[in-house]
Amino acid sequence: MKRRIFLSTALTAAATALISVTPVAFARDAAPALMLAEVYRRGMPLDGFWVSEKYDGVRGYWDGKQLWTRGGERVVAPTWFTAPLPRTPLDGELWAGRGQFERALSTVRSQTPNDTAWREMRFMVFDLPAQPGTFDVRLAALKKLLPITGAPWVVPVAQEHATTHADLQALLDKTVKLGGEGLVLHRGASLYRGERTADLLKFKPYDDAEARVIEQLPGKGRHTGRLGALLVETPEGRRFKLGGGFTDAQRDSPPAVGTWVTYRYNGANASGLPRFARFLRVREDGPT
Repeated sequence: MKRRIFLSTALTAAATALISVTPVAFARDAAPALMLAEVYRRGMPLDGFWVSEKYDGVRGYWDGKQLWTRGGERVVAPTWFTAPLPRTPLDGELWAGRGQFERALSTVRSQTPNDTAWREMRFMVFDLPAQPGTFDVRLAALKKLLPITGAPWVVPVAQEHATTHADLQALLDKTVKLGGEGLVLHRGASLYRGERTADLLKFKPYDDAEARVIEQLPGKGRHTGRLGALLVETPEGRRFKLGGGFTDAQRDSPPAVGTWVTYRYNGANASGLPRFARFLRVREDGPT
């Protein structure tokens, strides 16, 4: 009986995933080419870098007319939210506050905008993708463009110069204590490139990464009849099982095949696979 329940749950999840796919009319021809961060490690040079809080929300790209997710899905925000935005493309994070990722995700994914939920959202803007010049130049232009009078939900991300690793670690500890996710470092001399680059670095108290669900593997023992583990694949094509970190509710209704998930881990083993990988959450906007 439990086996049937698990299969039924898996089929339901798969069906739900098919139903919830964004309509073609709401998708771009291609996902926007956004700058993606590598991981900061102690000992990396910090000269010329800026540092800011890493906002735990959904990556948002404003093309001058329409708001999109990193994956290229149209964000159906209320007209009042987008009307004040400039014709200039903006790169930022659609954010509902510290520790409110799930709420931000739910708000952004809805094709019928919830006005009350959007009143709690902020568009934390950290770059101008179409602005010529280095990040130093783009940051100066951003400071002239934002904030917008009458639109307090459009927020230029505060930046400060990075100094030493010790100062950076102290800032990370303070940010995490206040409920933040981590920090982002941006090389001032860098041009905007729509790719993963060491000119943009993320610094968190733990390692995390994203992978796509390839298969739901049935459980054994006390998990018989529901999810035992997910077989996942990294953007580089490496596959491994993700078996820890799930709640009972998540095992009863696991992430659908094709879904991106975020996992935590402690370094890598000799083969390059993550050590002690544990499920963290579903990540609908793909790898960050």
